[in-house]
Amino acid sequence: MRAMAKIRKKYLRCFVLPVCACVVAAALSVPAFLMLDHAWPPPLPDRIEVSKEVVDADGRLLRSFATGKGRWRLPVVLDDVDSEFLKLLIAYEDQRFWTHHGVDPLAMVRAAGQLVANGRIISGGSTITMQLARLAEPRSQRSVTSKLLQIFRALQIERRLSKKEILERYLLLAPYGGNLEGVRAASLAYFGREPKGLTLAQAAMLVALPQSPEGRRPDRHAGRAKRARDTVLSRMAAAGVIASGEVERATSAPVPDRRFALPQLAAHLAQRALVADPEAQRHQVTLKRDLQQALEAVAGDAVRQFDRSTSVALLLADAKTGDVLAHVGSPDTLDAKRSGWVDMTGAIRSPGSTLKPFIYGLAFEEGVARPETLMTDGPASFAGYRPRNFDMEYQGEISARKALQLSLNVPAIQLLEAVGPARLLARFRRAQVEAVLPAPDAPGLAIGLGGIGVSLRDLVQLYTAFANGGRVRILRDGVSGTGKLTSGILQPGAAWQVADILSGAPTPPGAHATGLSYKTGTSYGYRDAWAIGFDGRYVLGVWVGKADNGPVPGITGFGSAAPILFDAFARSGLKTSAPGRKPAAALVTSFEDLPAALKRFQPLAAYPAAGISPEPPPRIIHPPTGAYVELAMTARGEPVPLVIKLQGGRPPFRWLANGNLVPMNARKRKVAWKPDGSGYSTLTVIDATGRASSVNVFVQAH
Repeated sequence: MRAMAKIRKKYLRCFVLPVCACVVAAALSVPAFLMLDHAWPPPLPDRIEVSKEVVDADGRLLRSFATGKGRWRLPVVLDDVDSEFLKLLIAYEDQRFWTHHGVDPLAMVRAAGQLVANGRIISGGSTITMQLARLAEPRSQRSVTSKLLQIFRALQIERRLSKKEILERYLLLAPYGGNLEGVRAASLAYFGREPKGLTLAQAAMLVALPQSPEGRRPDRHAGRAKRARDTVLSRMAAAGVIASGEVERATSAPVPDRRFALPQLAAHLAQRALVADPEAQRHQVTLKRDLQQALEAVAGDAVRQFDRSTSVALLLADAKTGDVLAHVGSPDTLDAKRSGWVDMTGAIRSPGSTLKPFIYGLAFEEGVARPETLMTDGPASFAGYRPRNFDMEYQGEISARKALQLSLNVPAIQLLEAVGPARLLARFRRAQVEAVLPAPDAPGLAIGLGGIGVSLRDLVQLYTAFANGGRVRILRDGVSGTGKLTSGILQPGAAWQVADILSGAPTPPGAHATGLSYKTGTSYGYRDAWAIGFDGRYVLGVWVGKADNGPVPGITGFGSAAPILFDAFARSGLKTSAPGRKPAAALVTSFEDLPAALKRFQPLAAYPAAGISPEPPPRIIHPPTGAYVELAMTARGEPVPLVIKLQGGRPPFRWLANGNLVPMNARKRKVAWKPDGSGYSTLTVIDATGRASSVNVFVQAH
């Protein structure tokens, strides 16, 4: 009897009195309600604080930021929420949502009957509008007064907001456990997906959680969460909202036992967007989420091969539109050892040899040389400036095509001297790239080998010229840049010839041939390694180094940055295309068909007038003349090759054994000769100027 008395009291307090109040309110005159409504308006702010978000070009979430109180509350519109979830929510929480005016007396009567019949509250009778009123004006204790206030507020809310607006506000503010508010934040945190395409099991869980957000948190109370979800499913099946056959499959689905991190992509660009417009709630950039995710994974994998202070940056752009499609300023913004908070795509660094293609392009344009023009790669001085190749060796006579593919320094500086460094910088300014010179120096020949400051973004922007017939597309990312096409920095024919040459550059070991044209660079002192690759549509730049400009012993553009470039293109899923049709002005001729004046390039500073002494004559230093050499026999019955070492002379070299020409590498000073057998032999070398050296040796093969 005592228990029944408590039930009747609870019944009276929670349901009968509020229902009677509804009847009394209905009897009141409309003017009286309007007077109260005007005097005591509901707390409905025009703008609710939500998490700021950065979205990609397609509106997909890249990164979000918690509100000032540390809550994840992502904006939501009904069109972006799964329709099955909405159907379940309304059927379970508020069947007559679309027809009542904020209060549903039938639902209250039903809830009262369930209380009397079961001795406990089965359903509360609150409408979604009343729940929104409670969320907008929370109270710590439940009482008749608070219930009456909810009813009054619900009636007020229905006068001010449409049903769609009410539902959207509820889906924005409903609690889902911890610091999660709103269906979007909950769906991303518990299922790792937007609430647009939920499964039936996921939809049912999101319906059940707001009733007891802390007690049913799946990451802490998986069992309770599952029972609550299954209750929703069984009730909805009994009500005919869902097919009974779907319940068994949905109830067998596991519940998530952890929270997913909300998307945290493009950290540096997202931060720039917030700084550029701190008042905006939504920032849209030009990135593509799939590409951004892929390149961040590439950077994270690549950086593991270096020491803990070495970083990696990547920038991918659409050369046809100027849109930046992926932006990785560092592998991890929270990595203090790599200064991960520094956006290395915009840092001014020495570009190494990455500017050489523009030197060659300008030379082709000016008629100084053609791709098949022969040049001399050897020691040279340019008013005291003496560039050397990276491997400290020289190739002798070589075509301009091969010199660019091998990134030889002396030929590049010879061409830069011919076209003028000031003209090269003027072309860069056409592309809105202001290179930084070591003040107060005037532009000199050293800029061709990295004696200048540019950023990764600058380089990617410059390289869009090769996909646009010599015209540069200004990069844009949604925060800065215009996407406009500048006047040409190279003529179409010259741009095509450079792209054609770079398509034949040797690929790094293990890289898959992708039809990619690319150029590498290594700055002085091993501080920066670069690789810039492009096809007919996309340009991708890679930088490797330290944010503090410290040296990284052993890094090179070819060995360190180029493998990352090819890996990034492969994992991006982009299909490479040819840079474009050959312009009529891009003459393709063999060496024999070149005009006499273009067969061999004549540098302005000729040898030896440039201050370089003529090379000493060639001299075979190993084996010495008169040497007795024993050679073992191979399994095939042939003598093991004899190593011959040479000093001096100018390549290419011709080798003779006993007066007969021997096919050996004409540019190396260390070669391997296979003797015919035992006995005396005379070895002779003749250099490019006709000077010769000979030794006599006795070879014993056994």
